[in-house]
Amino acid sequence: MNVRPVGDGDAASVQVVVEAPGTHRLAPHTPRTPGPGEALVAVHAVGICGSDRELYRGNRPAPYVRYPVVPGHEWSGTVREVGAGVPEHLAGRKVVGEGFRNCQVCARCHAGETTLCEAGYEETGFTHPGAMAPTLTLPARLLHPLPDDADLTAAALLEPAACVAAAALLADARPGERVAVVGTGTLGMLAVRFLAAVSPAELLVVGLDREREALAKEFGATGFAVNGPGLPGGYDVVIEAAGSAEAAVTAAALLRRGGRLVLTGIPAPGAAGLDPADLVLRRLEVRTVFGAPPAAWAHAVRLFGAGLLDPLPLVSHRLPLTEFGRAVEAKGPGKVLLLP
Repeated sequence: MNVRPVGDGDAASVQVVVEAPGTHRLAPHTPRTPGPGEALVAVHAVGICGSDRELYRGNRPAPYVRYPVVPGHEWSGTVREVGAGVPEHLAGRKVVGEGFRNCQVCARCHAGETTLCEAGYEETGFTHPGAMAPTLTLPARLLHPLPDDADLTAAALLEPAACVAAAALLADARPGERVAVVGTGTLGMLAVRFLAAVSPAELLVVGLDREREALAKEFGATGFAVNGPGLPGGYDVVIEAAGSAEAAVTAAALLRRGGRLVLTGIPAPGAAGLDPADLVLRRLEVRTVFGAPPAAWAHAVRLFGAGLLDPLPLVSHRLPLTEFGRAVEAKGPGKVLLLP
């Protein structure tokens, strides 16, 4: 890990810049005045996820990162200034924001599938400056206002929550169904909360060990199992949230014939995974998630605002922005938050 020293300015006026894989520096930060249709947000907290670690280590696919870059796509903050054409009442509001910079005019965008924008991939924190800085300027149309009394530290986890909301909407779990989640990281625990909200008859969580069994049950699980031989079956809905081909195979094996499987993790390229013959013969319905479209964001923000989603127990580390190097190497399943 290579770290270049901070230039002039204190911790409150610096941003993280990843110049190339394995190399970052703390650079002076100057807020960018919002142009037409934009808003300037004072960042309260920003999360680190697996894709940020991929960006830093250099194993994120080349089309999905543009160095040098200010990382940070999971964030919360308060609008400080708006540009022309943006409602003035947005200033002062607590907000979170979508990361995908979609074109809004292609067929996929018009269908609400903004993460599949035909103009190509552009995202805050990967190809555009992100939130690992005191402020972030972005299109105001990407913002989702929060209640005035919202906990902005907890709200920083609404980006992964929105991705899980996308999975929950695709899964279409109904009251009384048997549902399961494979994976006990941030996405897995959030998936438990979303599925618990629909009153299933049973909600099983499958993990590699029992480290998060208590937390899973706090979030709404009715059962917990360690992955291996002897797992039960016959589930109506399973959400895979571990990001490995092995987890996808486990998830499919849990389903009844005709069950619904949603994959949220991204395994290593070329990994051997699901058997097409098994999918066909058991007539499994398989859907996948890549980012969160506006409807999923709205769903996550709505549950958060109603007090039905509190992701704060998932936070394991709170560090100053200047400790990015330590944060990106932190171990364990908990969420790491940086505070500018």
